[in-house]
Amino acid sequence: MNQLVTAFTESLVAFAATNIDDIIILLLLFSQVDVNFRRRHIWLGQFFGFTIIILASLPGFFGGLFIQREIIGLLGILPIIIGIKQLFTSAEESTQIQAVTTEFKESAPTNPILSFIFSILHPHTYKVAAVTVANGGDNISIYIPLFAGQSLVRLVVILGVFFFMVAVWCAISDLLSRQAPIAYIFSLHGKNIIPFILIGLGLFIMYERGTFSLLLNLKL
Repeated sequence: MNQLVTAFTESLVAFAATNIDDIIILLLLFSQVDVNFRRRHIWLGQFFGFTIIILASLPGFFGGLFIQREIIGLLGILPIIIGIKQLFTSAEESTQIQAVTTEFKESAPTNPILSFIFSILHPHTYKVAAVTVANGGDNISIYIPLFAGQSLVRLVVILGVFFFMVAVWCAISDLLSRQAPIAYIFSLHGKNIIPFILIGLGLFIMYERGTFSLLLNLKL
């Protein structure tokens, strides 16, 4: 039970630390919703793009089936390096998302099932997914050590929390897109704490996998 609680906590911290900037992009996307570019395109595109990121990170889990757990914990150095790099990077990053346009007006089918199918196949959905993958590509270097050394049950818990949080992120972004002052404050200060969270996550991964004990034994 304690291991499941640990996996739940780990996944919440990892998701929040790696997807703060994603809220900014989602805010921009939701602000562009019109008769052609619908909210469902953003939701489906976000889930589709995040699924691609997860699939690209799963080698960490499968590698953990054959590699000693304490050695896998050395991968925790990756989020530590990323956090330190972000901490000492003075240049500010700016993200520009251009509005998605088409040459035709979307005629949504009245049947809800057909509407859902057309939304999945719609180019807007894949454009949002492409933005999600491009923005979340760095997340893979965090998720690989997170997945490595986990049991199958703990991995299922982590993935369940991740996909639930994707829905929460979309809902929050949709809500904040209607509240400009709140969105501005969040985007201004949200990234300041991310380096410290990433460093802490990396240290926790190394501690939880027993890597520190392995390093101490090597010195002795």
